[in-house]
Amino acid sequence: MKAEKKRIKRRGRLNKTKKMPENPKPQKQVTLDSIPNASQKEPVKPNPQSLEKRIVITEIGVSTKEDELALNVGFKLFPSKTAFFKVQSDLLFDNQKINSVSIRIPQGALAADEFEFTPVLDMKGIPAGAHVIKVEMYELWSSGEKFSKVSKEVTVDYAPQTRESKYVKIPSVKSNAGTDLLVVSESEKNIYRDIEETMKKESSTKQDRW
Repeated sequence: MKAEKKRIKRRGRLNKTKKMPENPKPQKQVTLDSIPNASQKEPVKPNPQSLEKRIVITEIGVSTKEDELALNVGFKLFPSKTAFFKVQSDLLFDNQKINSVSIRIPQGALAADEFEFTPVLDMKGIPAGAHVIKVEMYELWSSGEKFSKVSKEVTVDYAPQTRESKYVKIPSVKSNAGTDLLVVSESEKNIYRDIEETMKKESSTKQDRW
C-alpha cells in the first residue's frame, strides 16, 4: 500500500509540470554582423560649390544726402578670405565706368569672410530720373586676366535737391571707405607706384656709390 501511494504522488508531480512544445523554435542568435554599425554610413560629400573660389556681392545699399549718393556694397569671399589677397572693384554709372579700386583683403584671425565698402558719388549736375549703378568685382592677375568675376546692379530714382545751370552725364567719386579694408583708387595706386620707383632708384644709387 505504501508503494502504491508513492507511485500516485509521483504521477501527480509529473502532471503538474508544464509540457514542453514538441518542436521548439530556435532563438535568433545575435552576432556582430547583425548589429547595425553607425560607422558604415556613407560619408557626407562636400558641396563642390562651397569649395569653389568665388566672390558674391550680397547687397548694394543706396542713401542720398543733398548732392551726394553713398553706396554700401557688401560682398563675401568663398571658400574663405584666405583664397584672396586682393580684389578689384569697378563702378559703372549708366553703363559708363566711373571708378576702379583695388581692395586688399585682411588675413588676420579676427577678420571675417564678409566685407563692405562705401563709395560716395558727387551727384552735382546729374539730371533727375532713373539711373543704373553697377558694381563689378573680380580678381585681377598680373597678366591682365580677370577671374571670379561677378556683377550686381541697382536702379536709383534720383531727384536733385538743387538746380544746376549745367548738367553732366556721369558723377565723380568723392571717396572710397571700407570696413577693415584698404581701398586704393587708380590715382592713389599711381602715386604709390611712383614712390616705389623713386625708392628703388635711390637704393640703387646708394649701392653704386658703395
